[in-house]
Amino acid sequence: MPSPTQRALARVPDRLRPFLVRHRRLVKFLLVGSGCFALTTVVNFELKFTVLEHKPVVALTVATVIGTVVSYVLNRRWAFRADGRQREALMFVLVSAVAIGVNDVPLVVSRYLLDLREPYVGAFQQEIADFLSGMVVGTFVAMVFRYWAMRRWVFAQAAGTAPAGPLPAPTAAPVEPGYAAPEMPRDVP
Repeated sequence: MPSPTQRALARVPDRLRPFLVRHRRLVKFLLVGSGCFALTTVVNFELKFTVLEHKPVVALTVATVIGTVVSYVLNRRWAFRADGRQREALMFVLVSAVAIGVNDVPLVVSRYLLDLREPYVGAFQQEIADFLSGMVVGTFVAMVFRYWAMRRWVFAQAAGTAPAGPLPAPTAAPVEPGYAAPEMPRDVP
């Protein structure tokens, strides 16, 4: 019986399939990130419109922490297939703490430096500015940072990269089970 990944790849157009297989770790990371983005958005709005009504940065931070915990579990078990060592968890917490700060910066700039908040703008404009700065721009910048940092420090051995030093010459890597195109080389950092 084919795996869910093989069934999904069978539905992808033939010209895109080699690209997706070659960059499967990035694709998995983006899928996990998309799900966590949706979770973070829902939690952020729930907090922002209820108990943290006058504290949008705190609401975004709490929502991002919840999304980050879910992201860790999914990335460790699926995207990077790591075994969960103690060093990995510590590095993940450090990288995530920096990423949460990176995620909050655009919202702080929008709200408090550019004054895109009530009474200077209307409620609708404030919510649009908050969403674009905190959820879109902040999440995008934090995502780029997280992907780089996760591959570099957190899941380095699982991703096939060394934590430091020169990059090894590209070689044919062992094939992970469950993929439809074993002849495709793995992505090289």
